[in-house]
Order: sequence, then structure tokens, then C-alpha cells
Amino acid sequence: MDVVVGVDVGTTSAKAAAVRADGGVLTVASQGYPLLVPEPGHAELDPEAVRAAVRSVVVEVLGRAAREGARVSGVCLSAAMHGLVAMDADGTPRGPLLTWADGRAAEVARTLRPTAQGARLHGRSGAPVHPMSPLVKLAWLREHGGVDVAAVPRWGGVKELALSVLTPRFAVDLSCAGASGLVDAQAAVWDVEALRVAGVEESQLAEVVGTTEVVGELAADVAREAGAGAGVPVVVGASDGVLGSLGTGAVASTVAAVSLGTSGALRVTGGRFVVDDDRRLFCYALAPGLWVSGGAVNNAGSVLRWASRAFGALSGPAGGGVGPDDGHDDGQGDGQGDGLDDAALDAADAALVAEAARVAPGADGLLALPYLLGERAPWWNADLSGAWLGLRRHHGRGHLVRAGMEGVCLQLALVQEALTAVGSRPEVVRATGGALASELWAQLLASALELPVELGEGTEGSASGAALLGHHALGALPDLQQAAGTWRPEHIVDPVPEMVAIARRRRPLVTETVTLLADVLRGLSAESEVAATD
Repeated sequence: MDVVVGVDVGTTSAKAAAVRADGGVLTVASQGYPLLVPEPGHAELDPEAVRAAVRSVVVEVLGRAAREGARVSGVCLSAAMHGLVAMDADGTPRGPLLTWADGRAAEVARTLRPTAQGARLHGRSGAPVHPMSPLVKLAWLREHGGVDVAAVPRWGGVKELALSVLTPRFAVDLSCAGASGLVDAQAAVWDVEALRVAGVEESQLAEVVGTTEVVGELAADVAREAGAGAGVPVVVGASDGVLGSLGTGAVASTVAAVSLGTSGALRVTGGRFVVDDDRRLFCYALAPGLWVSGGAVNNAGSVLRWASRAFGALSGPAGGGVGPDDGHDDGQGDGQGDGLDDAALDAADAALVAEAARVAPGADGLLALPYLLGERAPWWNADLSGAWLGLRRHHGRGHLVRAGMEGVCLQLALVQEALTAVGSRPEVVRATGGALASELWAQLLASALELPVELGEGTEGSASGAALLGHHALGALPDLQQAAGTWRPEHIVDPVPEMVAIARRRRPLVTETVTLLADVLRGLSAESEVAATD
């Protein structure tokens, strides 16, 4: 039995899975690490904790696979996007890794995004101009962070950090490079204009390679610790979002992939690089001839988790919020660090969902803008904040929660609108994520998108996607379209006509309201930033 070990390095954990070419999972291991929020607006990782977790899960899964008689034909990596870490010339980290959720570069993004230059950079890289972007982070560090970015020997992200454990080559895949905002994705080279904005040279960055590139053999010390043989090839892999799509077999343009955990995303795979004229979408490489377009939303299950605390369903810190995640973790807690375990958190959320389910669709005229953590797609505006509109005396906690859930799904429908504008016409959704354990979430999603939603358990998400890409790179899966057959839906949820009608009416109202309130919300955001520093 041949397996590839797929390694998914996220914002709160590293996971490895030994996976056959037919998608069958032999064994899985994971190890968490804390998301560090030393001050408001910061969101960092200890890079040495990340490297230790990568080594640990790879050693564990390689060892288990060997003991079960499997032949490990390769290792392939998935990584969270938009991270930034300074490194010495030998790859040793010089300081914390700034995750996508670090918001300190907001002012740079606010200035750059509406310009013609911002549009050009987004259009070539596929990465929206946003505080998450390493392009924007580097410009902020240079202009406001007191860092001589040109003097740092190497700059990398989560992928480069993980690879440094497994093989000595300083490389990054086109998918993660595109997500940095620093690359010309179609030419597969670092972008001269972007480098100038960031203040770095190509020599400080990793070699850009295709996602199926074998970048070396597994480091001898790692193989030895795992009891594995020498010469195991390491495939560079891709980013976690596109590999999440591959892990669910969403590789045809007629199938959309949705992840709905603490945050969420909607993605469609196609044969061309495409960014819409309004710059609402991202577009990242999956494999030669395959690109994944879509949008991520900051607020999904996080809205429910906030409501559990704010509305008294869960005992915890008064006014407690939720920590940011990478959009693909749905079983790692909420980053709150308050000692509450997942079971208690999930029970509180479930109780609120049950209340929301007893409220009529449309929440009796209540419309929510659920932007508790700012928002990415389609607005890419960190200044947005949450609002409940149409609030009346008869509205109660269940109405507020239902409107929030409906607002999350409407946000994903706005991403779908942007995809429709570039010719995407999916016919079904394959959905994963902890939020979808709730039938109400699934109904709201299906109704907002007006598509049937397939739910399933038989996937390890981005780790499985990485393994399947590794099989493809090493010749065991000649056509990635075969990955479509690895998804085994257990349940299909169809749109509910009454909910569909309400979502159709509400979707343009969200766009109109955000347009009208954007300046007001920006002013409130500025006041909040001042208060946080007092």
C-alpha cells in the first residue's frame, strides 16, 4: 500500500495524514500551538513552535505508516496563507511569524487598495490588497514598524518555515507565493513593482516553483527519527485553501467548495487565472492548468461564538470575543485562552442555534452585517464592523442570532455573485467545517447560494488535499479530476424555498447598506483603535 503524507500547517495546529491515491486515510496526527495576541491588532505565532509541531506530526505519521506496512512514496505540504517571518540566511527565524489576521498594516492597505497601483498588484498576483497580505505587511514594517526590511537575509511565510524542517532548499510554491501579493502569478516570477512597494529584493525571497515540484528528499534526521527509509521525496505542495478544495474533490468548475468553521470561504476551481474587475476575488494556483478563485470571510462560526458569550449562553469573560483563525480550523477552540474546552463551547453554540431555529426565516425583519472581525471578501475592508439593522422591541436573542447566521451566509452569496461575474456557474456545493454540524447552518447556506449542499465526513481537508496533490506529482494520480471520486457525501441539504426568497431580497440590501455605512463604520473603527491604545 503506497501512501503520501500530506502535511497541513495552519494557524493553530499542524496536521499530517497518510493518504492513499483513492483518498483513503490510513492515519492522522496533529499538534497545536497557540495564536499569540500580545496586543490588540497583533496575531502572531512562535515560529519554533510551528517547526517543532511540523516535525512531530511528520515523524509520528511516518512511523505509524511504516508499522502498518505502508510504503511512504512522498511528503507534500499545505500551508496557511499570508504569513510573514524574518529569517537568517540559514532559515532560522529572527522573530515572530505574523499571521494573516495581524491587522497592524491596515493603514497601508487602506491607502494602497483604492489606487491604480493597488488594482495592478491584485490583478497580477491574485491576492487582494488587505492587511493580511505580506506585501502590505512588509510595506508597513518598512514605513511604520521601524524595520530595515532590506537588511533581513530572508523573508518567508508558513510554507518556507515548514519546508525548513523537512528539506534544505529555500523554495515556495506558486500558490503560497501568489497569496503573498508579491508575485506575478501567470508568469510565476516575483513581481518587480510589488517588490519595490514592499522594499525587498528577489534575492531575499524563496525560489518560486510549481505546486507539483519535488524540492528535495526528506531530511535524514527526520527520516531516521521516524524509522523511515532514506530518499523520501518532498513535494512543495500548495496553500491550504486550494488544497481544501482538492481534499473534497471540488476540482471541476461545476462544483464549489465551502468551508464554514470559525471563518469561512467559497472557492471554485477552473482552468484559467481570473480576477474580477471590482477586485472582489482571490485567485491562486492549484496545479498546472488549474486555478482556484473565490473569497474568504472573517466571520462565520465566530459570530455564534461571540453571541454565546455576549448574550449569556456561555459563562466566560464579559464581552469576550473570539480569536482569529485561518478559515480552515474548526476543531481547535476559539483562541480565547479562557480554559473552556471545545465541548462546553460547542454546547453553548448549539443551544443558541436551537433558539435561532425557532425564529421565522428573515428574523422578523432583522438584517445583520456580521463583521465582528472586519471583513475580507468581497469588501476586503478591515474597518467594517458589525451591525444589526431593523431592531425592534419584540426582537430577542434568537432573532439576533438567526439574523447573524443569515448574514454570514449572505456574505458567502456575495462572493458567489463575484464568481458569477467571471463566468462561474457551479451546480452543487461540497461543504466542510464544524459549523455545518447544524442543520440550520446547512439550510441557510444552501438557500443563500441556491444550490444543494453536500456534507461529508470522509476527508482530512487540506492535509488530504496535499496528499492527493503529492500522489499526482509522483505519478500515482495522473489526472487530478480523479480526485472528485474521493469525496463521499453522507448527507445532501437542499435550498428551502422560503429562505431562498428572503435571501434574494436581502442580498442587494447588504450591498446597499455597506456602501452607505462604510464611512460611518470607518469612523467608529478609528475610535475603537484609539480606545484600545488608551
